[in-house]
Amino acid sequence: MNKKGRVFSGARPTGRQHLGNYLGAIRNYIALQEEYHCVYCIVDLHALTTLDQFGELRANTAEMVLDWLAAGIRPEETIVFVQSHVPQVTELHTILSMFTPLGKLTDLPTFKEKARMHPHNINYGLVGYPVLMTADIALYKSDVVPVGIDQESHLEFAREVVRSFNYRVGKAVLIEPQMKTTDYPKVLGTDGQQKMSKSLDNHIEMALTAEETVRRVMTMVTDPQRTHRNIPGRPEVCNVFTLHHTFTPAAEVDEIERDCRSAALGCVDCKRRLAQGINQHLAPFRERRAALASNPQHVWDVLSDGATRARRIADETMREVREAIGLP
Repeated sequence: MNKKGRVFSGARPTGRQHLGNYLGAIRNYIALQEEYHCVYCIVDLHALTTLDQFGELRANTAEMVLDWLAAGIRPEETIVFVQSHVPQVTELHTILSMFTPLGKLTDLPTFKEKARMHPHNINYGLVGYPVLMTADIALYKSDVVPVGIDQESHLEFAREVVRSFNYRVGKAVLIEPQMKTTDYPKVLGTDGQQKMSKSLDNHIEMALTAEETVRRVMTMVTDPQRTHRNIPGRPEVCNVFTLHHTFTPAAEVDEIERDCRSAALGCVDCKRRLAQGINQHLAPFRERRAALASNPQHVWDVLSDGATRARRIADETMREVREAIGLP
């Protein structure tokens, strides 16, 4: 099959992945392998901008890659690697920073949000984060970048930096990446209010045991107006029902909606059915993950091979960049 071009995506090493990661990114990563040459990166340098516990990086990276591989990322065809293992990215970051107005960086909504979240740690890396992200994308001559709508401004910024670089050197050295929006809506956590997140402890990890999954699902907030079993529910405002669309067969979803609205189905039973659906859906993933985890070195072999392949692309890109700006 002739593939359309190269996709790049990066994710911070956050350790074991949860359902929000799975539905919002990982499933898309797997699907994109059918149409594109994929490059997936664990962006450990990005993580340093806000990380306090540096000792967690290695373990979090291994756990995250285990989840990716068990979910269906195929390292024999897809490049999977760690950002810092390809040092050319920091060289390109430095060069591109010369083409980037400071005011543009401080005006980005994501910088303002991070500055509010970390008012005592507004470091140079945090300000320059989008330039490093641009270097990640441009280094691998990426045609397409899959992003959620909240990352649209960052990708448009990357396109502007690439455009500026190419204009000032007088030729199209770097590729201006196209955005491919992911279509899964924001995945809410067990609180039913905020995006699923480890920091909020409202997440459900993919690698939990079946019993642990049931316990987490049973804590989920449902329709806040349904304070009694006999009160009819409103599936359209219930996060549990939203997840049924993914983890429960369509015919059963219709039945659950009908019985919820008529109060024939209570929230406790609704959550039990969701937990059952999640466990059935993730059972093959968990079996593959256990097999992969029995050989911890395998993850690092995958990452080493991925970095070797990534460096070949990076070397050629940097040769062209250095030549374009006249570096000896």
